[in-house]
Amino acid sequence: MRLTLDVGVEAWPLAQPFHITGHVFTASRVVVVRLADGMHAGRGEASGVYYQGDTPERMRAEIEAVRPHVEAGLDGAALAALLPPGGARNALDCALWDLRAQQAGRAAWALAGLDAVHPLLTTCTVSAGSPDEMARGALAFHGARAIKLKLIGDGDDRARVMAVRHVCPDVFLAVDANQGFTRDTLDALWPALLACRVALVEQPFRVGEEHLLDGYERPIPIAADETAQALADLPALAGRFDVVNIKLDKSGGLTEGLQMAHRAKELGLRVMVGNMVGTSLAMAPAFVLGQLCDVVDLDGPLFLSEDRRPGVRYADGMMSLPEAFWGGVAV
Repeated sequence: MRLTLDVGVEAWPLAQPFHITGHVFTASRVVVVRLADGMHAGRGEASGVYYQGDTPERMRAEIEAVRPHVEAGLDGAALAALLPPGGARNALDCALWDLRAQQAGRAAWALAGLDAVHPLLTTCTVSAGSPDEMARGALAFHGARAIKLKLIGDGDDRARVMAVRHVCPDVFLAVDANQGFTRDTLDALWPALLACRVALVEQPFRVGEEHLLDGYERPIPIAADETAQALADLPALAGRFDVVNIKLDKSGGLTEGLQMAHRAKELGLRVMVGNMVGTSLAMAPAFVLGQLCDVVDLDGPLFLSEDRRPGVRYADGMMSLPEAFWGGVAV
């Protein structure tokens, strides 16, 4: 079936700057794809993988380069043969899922082999700042049951974690270094992490330093993020990491994201779904993947000055999709 492809670039300002190790973000710039068959239209959104130079301009160019193949009609497997994992493939893949769901008259989650979907407990991420700033940031997520803290490997990380735990005594607490730790800084931080009942440490070391985890006794599970891009990366994670953070912008869409979740479990890894920020259009397919995950981090729209309408609903620490605005998903 021949399709019509439309590609656009949008900028969604953040409510305030967002700080992680080595980066400050002020807006979420995304590529939006629309695939239409004359009766139905599927949509997909991608932010790209910023630390790999996966910009909206590059994503758009990659999509335009395969336009004839896309408009001639293809499925997720054929798309994977055309484009590598990354934002361009993610936007197209998610649009294909949305389109197929409409054509079939079935929800995307059903096409993914799920029996049902349910609201998900999601972490809410606090940007790196002073301990007092991060405590206030955590409190700003009214009703949050899970908080993730961005840490940067300097001398204030201990105080940051303690400040947030003091004001949020009962939440699930995770920390994310975005490659910002060394063995020494992590070793020095363990006592505070244990005292504050931190449940997960995400990507402590730089990509290429995974050997530092060989035989490393850790009192808290460690998750791979930047180290885990796509399906082919998973075998090397087993025995070094405990959890894999799957993001659709990294995997190249829901098709490979689902494959990664199943393969990770076969390898004895727990599964997490994350996001590169973005609107509710990006969160909806990740919500489907989240049904298979042990940890969910899909808070991207909470950082925007304005989101799409209708969109994801966040309440009492949970996320749900009250309107079937993508893939027939509605919870």
